[in-house]
Amino acid sequence: MAMNETTRQSQSGAAGHPASACLGLDFGTTNSVAAMIGTGGLIETAQFIHDGLADSVCRSALSFFKFDNETQVEIGPWAVDRYLADPMDCRFLQSFKTFAASGSFRSTAIYGRPWRYEDLMAHFIEGLLAKCEPLSMKPSGRLVIGRPVAYAGHAPDAALAQSRYLTALERCGFDDVHFVYEPVAAAFYFAQRLEKDATVLVADFGGGTSDFSIVRFSFDKDGIRGIPLARTGVGLAGDRFDYRILDHVVSPRLGKGSQYKSFGKMLDIPIHYFANFAAWHQLAIMKAGPTIRELRQLAKASDHPEPLEMLITVIENDLGYPLYKAVSEAKLALSHHERAAFAFHSDGISIDATIERADFERWISPDLDRIDQAVYQALMDAGLTLADIDKVFLTGGSSFVPAVQARFKRFGEDRLETGDQLLSIASGLALIGQESNIERWTVREG
Repeated sequence: MAMNETTRQSQSGAAGHPASACLGLDFGTTNSVAAMIGTGGLIETAQFIHDGLADSVCRSALSFFKFDNETQVEIGPWAVDRYLADPMDCRFLQSFKTFAASGSFRSTAIYGRPWRYEDLMAHFIEGLLAKCEPLSMKPSGRLVIGRPVAYAGHAPDAALAQSRYLTALERCGFDDVHFVYEPVAAAFYFAQRLEKDATVLVADFGGGTSDFSIVRFSFDKDGIRGIPLARTGVGLAGDRFDYRILDHVVSPRLGKGSQYKSFGKMLDIPIHYFANFAAWHQLAIMKAGPTIRELRQLAKASDHPEPLEMLITVIENDLGYPLYKAVSEAKLALSHHERAAFAFHSDGISIDATIERADFERWISPDLDRIDQAVYQALMDAGLTLADIDKVFLTGGSSFVPAVQARFKRFGEDRLETGDQLLSIASGLALIGQESNIERWTVREG
């Protein structure tokens, strides 16, 4: 792979590549964003109209269902709607980006047909382009797509992921595709603010991964020159923070930690029943399998059956999605307040709790330690110290979390900057797409 020194030309776009010809695509684990350089060199991000409301992000999800005996595919929030309407007659997939670099993932069977990773990604990208407004983002011209520094999963194969991306994007009609590290794209976007030479650390917090990049920017007669110095990543981010709330607040109220009687002995309820809360849509699998029968037997033998009976209700009534929404709302509230009310009321289930920010920060502390390790690895790889970093740019949804920001304040609060946390990567990708020497920003495996 290669990613070398580059110089940013004028904002008007590179010769031979008009601004309207390049699409920047941030294909994320949880959400995806598309951006282009519009009239006057301004960045325009796609809008997705769902239930009459416009959003700049589209959930990276797919739903498969039968209509007139044909397999139909829906994406984004529309995929969630379809799943919630009939979860047992619908195959729902989210966070499928996590399988991009997995050699053990060959295909998944949907209505008797094997779907490879390339099939899933192509259907999602086609659906995303069809639904975005008001931009007309057609598969022509240049596409610059982000990729994580470290793919999720065990022993990820970056070359395999690139091959799968290319196959999917070619099916969508793209023939001029460039890959850029996601934090590097965020750094390029942030560099538009700079007025003098600076060494910048970018921390990008996605749904499944956290990536870090250090870039040295300097000014010369041609504009801004950027030299990438180091990059690292770790396979955890916002989804893990959500799970910590579920594990500490919700699961204990649904039977985790309780006991049941077996052959005269009191035994703990097996914790594997609660592991599926790491992904709310996995609850449908519990509903379809023998789990419900097992849980009913455990509830009968339990010293406190009510929590397990509520767990059964959550599974049987497909309450995983609204439960996760309540968790996300509480996490967001904790970003602005010292404590937050968690409230979930549905189908006879009532869970109310007050979550202290201090407790939440203690729960995610092991995750933050792993993030720290990745940041310090980037500094070591670049041969730098904390004092050598002039600016720290935090981007991605979890950059709103105060405990995350606190870890980076050790660089100095005056160096810490945020802004456009959900849109910066796609915007940076679109800007990089205007470069005449784009290959110096890009990365190729193999």
